[in-house]
Amino acid sequence: MSRAATGDAELQRRAVDAGLHPHWTDVSGIERTVSPEVLSAVLATLRGGAGQGAEDAPLLTTVCGQPLLIPGAGDAAALWRAESGEEQPALRDRSGRWGAPLQPGYYAWLQGGRQQRVAVSPAQAWFPHAGASVVRPWGAALQVQGLRGQDDGGIGDSTGALAWAKALRPHGATALALSPIHASMPITDAYSPYSPSDRRWLEPVHASPIRVLAEAAAAVRHADPVLDQTLARHEAATLIDWPPAAAAKWQWIGRLPAWLQTQQPAHWQSIEAGIEALGDDLRQWSQHTAALSRTPASLLAFGQWLAQASWRQAQQQVRAEGMQIGLIADLAVGFDPSGIEALANADAVLRGLELGAPPDAFNPHGQAWGITGYSPLALRAQGYAPFIRLLRAVMAERGGVRIDHILGLRRLWVVPRGAGAGQGVYLDQPFDDLLNLLVLESWRHRCLVIGEDLGVVPPGIRDALASRGVLGLDVLAFSRDEKGVWPPARWREAAVAMTSTHDLPPLAGWLRGTDLQWRQRLGWNDESASQTARQQRQCEVQQLAERVADEGLDSGDLQRDALALTARSPARLALLPLEDALGLEEQPNLPGTTSEHPNWRRRIPLHPDESALSARLAAFAGQRGKESTP
Repeated sequence: MSRAATGDAELQRRAVDAGLHPHWTDVSGIERTVSPEVLSAVLATLRGGAGQGAEDAPLLTTVCGQPLLIPGAGDAAALWRAESGEEQPALRDRSGRWGAPLQPGYYAWLQGGRQQRVAVSPAQAWFPHAGASVVRPWGAALQVQGLRGQDDGGIGDSTGALAWAKALRPHGATALALSPIHASMPITDAYSPYSPSDRRWLEPVHASPIRVLAEAAAAVRHADPVLDQTLARHEAATLIDWPPAAAAKWQWIGRLPAWLQTQQPAHWQSIEAGIEALGDDLRQWSQHTAALSRTPASLLAFGQWLAQASWRQAQQQVRAEGMQIGLIADLAVGFDPSGIEALANADAVLRGLELGAPPDAFNPHGQAWGITGYSPLALRAQGYAPFIRLLRAVMAERGGVRIDHILGLRRLWVVPRGAGAGQGVYLDQPFDDLLNLLVLESWRHRCLVIGEDLGVVPPGIRDALASRGVLGLDVLAFSRDEKGVWPPARWREAAVAMTSTHDLPPLAGWLRGTDLQWRQRLGWNDESASQTARQQRQCEVQQLAERVADEGLDSGDLQRDALALTARSPARLALLPLEDALGLEEQPNLPGTTSEHPNWRRRIPLHPDESALSARLAAFAGQRGKESTP
């Protein structure tokens, strides 16, 4: 063996030991080999983190009643101590494993002077009981920034979400799935809800002053004609102009404390108590965010309180009015490496690496998202504390959570910063531990879990997630093969059925080829490729029409019939994107673009066609009231 071959073999061995995949299989089933240069670059960034062995792991995880190996345990009697302080004997089987408690929770395993923390997860994530009803739950998926509500300042907020809850209620909707509303300060022209500064906190510009502090908000706004006119101009716009719109809303929010202090001092004192109750974590976030922006820390803390009050009240209202699930949060897969979450967890971040996706049929050059995540070594060494804090923050006051790119619980595609998106490698994650913690926190918060499992899917992960009650995502555009669109009965039960997503064209745009026009306009396809794409789309539209007819859903309106087809899926939950409910053509985000496409800027129409909207909602909701046929 040559010296070069020996060196490559040694490099691959070290890569495997670090949890990297020198070889991987792409979406077409072709095996790929990662270049030595990429392996070396990623290994260099991982070198600083040394993991702990199983013998001294700060936190072990298991499932209720399952046997657990506790490294280094002796033969002496042991106890399980629950968070409540209640103790019970720990029983050991013949193989030396200890039977986990039957009740979920965080426990201490005690033997003599030794203590081991153990997270005991239920077998399944939480999901609301259907009771005697045969109606399968459904809801709408909302892009929060594009919602319109009374006095929202031009940026969608909780009042806009509540307006849609009211519109959907007569049709039996039980959920509102929100786009990410993580803290994203400072907001720039390149705003994306999936590139947040800190996922543990909310973005204050999505707060609703007029709902939480109605008298103060109205008085402050109308006391300044210039501010009032500025906010009104942004409210009337069809596209969000992020920096000035955010600045105007902050100006409005920023004047509320002074008005409250002088006009409603008792109310202000209760707000101060609420801010104080959020503790040192809020002070740290406010101070760090102030350093990145020109907003004072005290105002940031107030804005955070206002955002939390806005969405807490929204969840309480929709649940009180009959929505069994209510708001579903969206958890972005990573965070800005220069943001507050990275700063607060500096010793756990994957420094020098950004997350992305390998080349696939939809992104032939791969994707680099400009965000980072947590080191698997550091997470384990810290007892998964950053991950647990994150889950608790996102699940609070929510009926569900959608985990963006849940495939990242098993492996992440990491790219050395500055390298091409395709110059990456898969990095293993502690899947079993992360899944146990996710299911445990779901149970504790009574919060269902949806995992966005699209893309290059690792073998077995969908079955593993489904076995734990984590719902996958079935999308109409992908529920097909060379023979055509699948019948609804072929869709997964352990999933959420959707007609589209924020990264895909809505049905109307797909049927008319609006997305193909964008690809040609951006120079992604030449005339020949565009012609081929149009012909392929015509074929796909025809296949959809044939499937609709086969299902007996042919009303003459293919867009509406496609909604009914999707809703007929046996999926445990169905979500209708607001764009499809309204019959819009343009997608919220076009992956691979920044300023070339108005990503995350579109606002819903001021005056939608109410008759067409009602018909589409009825088509979707009507199929959820019927049992699917296997």
